[in-house]
Amino acid sequence: MKPLTVLLASATALGTLLAEPSALYTFDTTKVSGWQGNPADWSIAAGVEASATEKAWTSVTPGTGLLLNGSAGKAHDLVSEFQHGDVEAEIEFVYPKGSNSGIYFQNRYEIQILDSFGKPDDQLGPGDLGGIYQRWDESRTPKGFEGTKPSRNAAKPPGAWQTLHVIFRAPKFAPDGTKTANAKFELVELNGIAIHRDVEVTGPTRGGLPTETAKGPIRLQGDHGPIAFRKLVFKPL
Repeated sequence: MKPLTVLLASATALGTLLAEPSALYTFDTTKVSGWQGNPADWSIAAGVEASATEKAWTSVTPGTGLLLNGSAGKAHDLVSEFQHGDVEAEIEFVYPKGSNSGIYFQNRYEIQILDSFGKPDDQLGPGDLGGIYQRWDESRTPKGFEGTKPSRNAAKPPGAWQTLHVIFRAPKFAPDGTKTANAKFELVELNGIAIHRDVEVTGPTRGGLPTETAKGPIRLQGDHGPIAFRKLVFKPL
């Protein structure tokens, strides 16, 4: 089975992601396909209800349309067969109270997903919703470094569907393999609000693959709490 469905559509049909007709890649939410790792840990559902007080679903409705990390919210990470360089992405997700996940571009550079609703802007850090996660080096003090907090808190309450719109620029390399440009998050919007612009990432963030390449897969973090996705759309740039 092919991992992705290729769609040809107009900007009006596909909303904010497109400026002109273009090939898109959207992950199937009728079955768990197009993923490596342990996709059997993940499941498909028609709907979820998120607890406002606990890190759990209060109900899961059988059917299709949502990809979730099992009814208990603990699964191995998913790594896509799809490989990308420069890419524009639109991702819709929901979680219950206190949950935690993340989206790794090229399996290396993480945009954090965390229940950060109500946190004051001046207390935000790279580990809050929409943050570009820290890099990590066990030999350093402190071990965590770099990372970029969201410019403001645009998080919705647990149980509300949320949207990330991302323009990501892959690192660039000379023919001899020398890196000539860092990876960059050109734009990150959370729920329609710009929270990052032109943020360079000098290397993989914590938990990402350690070496950099021109192309790599998408990775969904699945072992930190319940998360459901209803839209995973990617447009190569």
